[in-house]
Amino acid sequence: MSISFSGPTLRHALVTKSTVATHLMLVTGGVAFLALLAQISLPIPGSPVPVTGQTLGVLLIGSSYGAALGSATFLSYLLIGIAGAPVFAHQGAGLSRLLGATGGYLVGMLLATYLVGYLSGRKWDQRIQTSIFTMLAGSVVTFTFGLIWLQAYTDKSWSWTFNAGLTPFLLGEAIKIGIAGTSLPVIWRVVQKRLNSK
Repeated sequence: MSISFSGPTLRHALVTKSTVATHLMLVTGGVAFLALLAQISLPIPGSPVPVTGQTLGVLLIGSSYGAALGSATFLSYLLIGIAGAPVFAHQGAGLSRLLGATGGYLVGMLLATYLVGYLSGRKWDQRIQTSIFTMLAGSVVTFTFGLIWLQAYTDKSWSWTFNAGLTPFLLGEAIKIGIAGTSLPVIWRVVQKRLNSK
């Protein structure tokens, strides 16, 4: 049995078989990767939002897997966490994480995974210029939903919201965008050389 996930993504180049088994393997690996990066977590004084590695995972999975498989992977991560598996930051779990102060970031990451995957499916991750833009767009989606949700949940001022939910993350996000935005084109060049040599 085969399943079609359209788009020339890195996953298509490396895993040519498109079956239920391969997709389950990729989703399981992606969920484990996201859960691991979520544990790289640093609290921000005065903010309910910690710095985590999740956003880097979103960029890498979205670009590597594509829109459909990438968003299915992140959705699986959310559902597993809601069901009680300790996959969120600080080994957190439960529906309260999705409904709490950081819920908007999780929803934003789901949408960002789809957007990054969509653009990558159109080869935007294969050149540094478009790859950087793709990762930046994904981060903007994550933080837009995160900030709107955080402000509504806390009912604090927008000034507090930006200081608690955006400003402390700018440097880290710039580094993550740089890592994802430059590594994907490099990996693509290696993969294309390998494919061309066959």
